Amino acid sequence: MSLMLKLSSTLLLSASLMAATDAEVIAFLKKGIGGNPNITNLQIDVSGKKNIPSMSGWQAYFMSIEADVKQGSDTRHINQNGTYFVNGNVIAPELINLKTGERYNDTLAPDFSNAFYTKSNRISGEANAPQKVAIFSDPLCPFCRRYVPEAIAYMAKYPKTFAVYYYHYPLAGLHPAAITLTKAAIAAEQNGIENVVLSLYKVDVNASEKNEQKILSAFNKTFGTKIGSDDLRRPSVMKQFEFDQNVAQSMMVAGTPTVFFNGQKDPSKTKYKDVKVK
Repeated sequence: MSLMLKLSSTLLLSASLMAATDAEVIAFLKKGIGGNPNITNLQIDVSGKKNIPSMSGWQAYFMSIEADVKQGSDTRHINQNGTYFVNGNVIAPELINLKTGERYNDTLAPDFSNAFYTKSNRISGEANAPQKVAIFSDPLCPFCRRYVPEAIAYMAKYPKTFAVYYYHYPLAGLHPAAITLTKAAIAAEQNGIENVVLSLYKVDVNASEKNEQKILSAFNKTFGTKIGSDDLRRPSVMKQFEFDQNVAQSMMVAGTPTVFFNGQKDPSKTKYKDVKVK
């Protein structure tokens, strides 16, 4: 759970509002979160809402939360998204379907914006293909290493059916080496190297490695390239890297792999297999 959500979750378990409007939800969260003396410059906005069909009366509120948080002698700037659930006069930080066990924090997300389907993120398929699949992944995530290459290779066989869009989302806290790897991959893509994403999952490097030169050496060995430290810091590389992170944040991505199928989050990550292909 993110730092901001940890600070706010205990405040909301028994909260109540009268037929809450967006403004009232924002005001309530500001009062609760802003009551912490270590939080300053708090800004909260509603970035989207979605009805929950199987839970009558409930709406998921997708919130943008920005603040400065004091931790000891340091102050960190936090820019996060959070999901809250509202039904009439009740608001909660978590919602679980008692019968199915579905945890809606995990399965609900905003609709994928068409603006995020960019040419630079499309790694296979035709732009006008009827099925659009967006994948957020960390190349050193063990589950990603099993899932992503297989899924991409399958869909790449049907370019008229699937347009696959890939977003680099390294989990720095778990796999520090992934930051350098993903920037090297972006640089290689911009240099015209083909099928970078698929080969990225073959790079043999310790996920905890922090030495940039060792990570680049492993990358270049796999790709036969000469990507250097300066390449990682090219403005065009940084722009693409930051774009991917911003898209992930907008779409409430918290772990990898996260998959969207035709604009909707696909918790199963397998909806592409249900598509009839020729």
